[in-house]
Amino acid sequence: MSGHSKWSTIKRKKGEADAKRGKAFTKIIKEIMVAARSGGADVNGNPRLRAAVTAAKVENMPKDNIERAIKKGAGEMEGVNYEEIRYEGYGPGGVAVLVETLTDNKNRTVSEVRHLFSRAGGNMADAGAVGWIFSKRGFFSFPKDKIDEDAVTTAALEAGAEDVKDAGDAWEVECAPADYEAVKNYFDEHKLPVELAELTMIPQTTVKLDGRQAEAMIRLMEGLEDHDDVQHVYANFDIDEKTMEAATA
Repeated sequence: MSGHSKWSTIKRKKGEADAKRGKAFTKIIKEIMVAARSGGADVNGNPRLRAAVTAAKVENMPKDNIERAIKKGAGEMEGVNYEEIRYEGYGPGGVAVLVETLTDNKNRTVSEVRHLFSRAGGNMADAGAVGWIFSKRGFFSFPKDKIDEDAVTTAALEAGAEDVKDAGDAWEVECAPADYEAVKNYFDEHKLPVELAELTMIPQTTVKLDGRQAEAMIRLMEGLEDHDDVQHVYANFDIDEKTMEAATA
């Protein structure tokens, strides 16, 4: 599996623990509020809001919480005003890292994010330093023990996806961001065994890490993703699956 999908799959499994649910709710509520503020409260006419509400439902967030977040974002109820800020930097071994945040105090956030980079032996960089390495894509992963290549390829073509890759123990499917919802709906309607589905940033190149650099990179990812102001973290590392599972156990 690619570094991206290995990390995302392990992260998802870890996130299933009840102890993580409160933090997941907080991040999704922030995203709902910002989506409603920027694109309006109509879920059908606001793709970003629709995606955030879908994520909330996947996490079994109560309907009242979702509706309240939409109203706060749309200005129908009083709420915190969050600012979207993206940070770029380098992790151990020169790994490119993108950090997307929603914050009500950017001075606090940049200071704490910089500290996390420094602690892992990395550093923050100027805007644009590493962003060019990543492309926004719809991404799906199918375990090979549940579906064969012909079935995935046929479904991907019929759904409107663009690419199917052999990633070791999984099939990876990518699509254009604008087609993500349609492709996901097709897979869901046909009850295909999707292990991972997300709109994400895919790197064009990767950096192989092992040993202490791999461990430091995983600590950096965990520290960033655990930060209350951080919504998403993307990086172009490639770490073998055994090392990653041991470090995240």
